Amino acid sequence: MESRNELWRGRGALRIAMIAPPWYEVPPRGYGGIESMVADLVAGLVRRGHQVTLIGAGRGVDLRTYEQPPSQRIGDPMPEVLHAARVERMLEDLVVDVVHDHSLAGPLGAGSRAAPTVVTCHGTVTGEMGDYYRALDGNVALVAISSAQRARGSRLDWAGRVHNAVNVASFPFRDLKEDWVLWLGRFNPDKGAHLAIEAARAVGRRIVLAGKRSEEIEHAYFEAYVKPRLGQGVQYVGEADADLKRELLSKARCLLFPLQWEEPFGMTMIEAMACGTPVVALDRGAVAEIVVDGVTGFVRKELGELPPAIEASGDLDPALSRAHVARNFDVPAMVGGYERVYHQVAVPGRTPGSPRDLPLAQS
Repeated sequence: MESRNELWRGRGALRIAMIAPPWYEVPPRGYGGIESMVADLVAGLVRRGHQVTLIGAGRGVDLRTYEQPPSQRIGDPMPEVLHAARVERMLEDLVVDVVHDHSLAGPLGAGSRAAPTVVTCHGTVTGEMGDYYRALDGNVALVAISSAQRARGSRLDWAGRVHNAVNVASFPFRDLKEDWVLWLGRFNPDKGAHLAIEAARAVGRRIVLAGKRSEEIEHAYFEAYVKPRLGQGVQYVGEADADLKRELLSKARCLLFPLQWEEPFGMTMIEAMACGTPVVALDRGAVAEIVVDGVTGFVRKELGELPPAIEASGDLDPALSRAHVARNFDVPAMVGGYERVYHQVAVPGRTPGSPRDLPLAQS
């Protein structure tokens, strides 16, 4: 690894402006998958000798667009637009080789930036979002977070694919599990919390639910589908902060992941496996790309196949789950992937106002 670091530094350390979304702090205190990923990426890049200016909201950033993140206004377009406008003003005063933008509205300003812009697509790349990314063609270098996502966005001009990652060392490994199962995420119909409850009940297992329900759709879903199922071995513990999340993930028999949409990644899965906890999931989105069926969990086609998989998960070796994440989804792998993308699009030493060249990688 050290020789690889030296090789990169030989090419010259890059000056990177990293733009987080405005909704949560970096790193987040509770929910915030993108913000966690951004925090780990920044730390990894700095360790490799790059100069990173982190722009976002609240604590933990170098330049703030909001003193406090407008978390309660998720779904309102104005905080995102104002965040983007403030970012553009801040970028005018920075000399950088590449801008890495994780926000929604921010890439609209990429065409006027002196440095090339890399955009990580954290959500869907079909429908209107696909139209949006196609409208940005030529101004940004798009990065997919899974091969499954890249395949669904086959009409997009991708610069590459870089899997998300976690700091594996920050997740406690536990080889002796307790007898209950866990669901962790957003209380959104796409995440299938009520289906996880039904699967756990089918085999008489207690299930613990921990998740965010701050948006209107999340409240409505929780009231209609989750609340009526609470009790009788179903416990809701609220939104989990970093400490509680790690405690739950490390102790659970398995993580249930009954997706109802084509999720492009799924950070919770690698967090669970980092703790040695297998994942029992439906084969949607990038699940089969992340979970090794029969080794680090079970990937099933039908809801009716989940209950037997819950029972079988207790026979899997927790050490294999941990090793799988350490090998494929630890921070150095993600940092190396983005370094390659940056190297392809950035010209070290560029100053504001100089011509831009944005070749896109084909792999």
